[in-house]
Amino acid sequence: MLTPEQIDQLKAPLDGRVVKSRNQGGKDLSYIEAWHAIAEANRIFGFDAWNRETIYCKEVSRTECKVGKDNAPGFKVGYEAKVKITVGEIVREGTGHGSGQMKDLFDCIESAAKEAESDAMKRALMTFGNPFGLALYDKLQRNVEDLSSKNDDLATEAQRNAIMALYKKLTKEQQDNFNTRTGGVLSIKKSDVDRIVAALNKSIKGN
Repeated sequence: MLTPEQIDQLKAPLDGRVVKSRNQGGKDLSYIEAWHAIAEANRIFGFDAWNRETIYCKEVSRTECKVGKDNAPGFKVGYEAKVKITVGEIVREGTGHGSGQMKDLFDCIESAAKEAESDAMKRALMTFGNPFGLALYDKLQRNVEDLSSKNDDLATEAQRNAIMALYKKLTKEQQDNFNTRTGGVLSIKKSDVDRIVAALNKSIKGN
């Protein structure tokens, strides 16, 4: 069972600062990044209170093609994945797809498989509410808000991106400790950025 506090968090608007966009098939698509979806699941459900399971991740297409400016021989690979998210007794599933187009076949497969699994995870989490991207399925995006005016003391997007670049270099255990101490990158205040960056750099050097 979700707590009333968790339900309120799932009903809250999606912060427009975390929404990214890309062009696909001539259309601009809005999305949230996989790391943010994981951070939100940790924040709302708890670090040890949800589980992600990949049911399958399989190749669905493979063709030879030309890649790069030099039109070198390469490959284009497509993958499909299905991921199950469990929160207590609540189970949600999502199916996602990914593609890779590179000279090296293994790199192509790795890129496509990772993208498919991340896409499936986000689609499963999306069913829980706006913070996981549900708000983006509304064409008018009425539940997407720019919360910067409400959080002027929080770190800027550039500062968050710099922190996330360091975060990705940490071990899994260090990442969990970071999330526990800070409450996630979106909770970091401007006044704490320098201290956190220094601590992250120290942890990375010690690895």
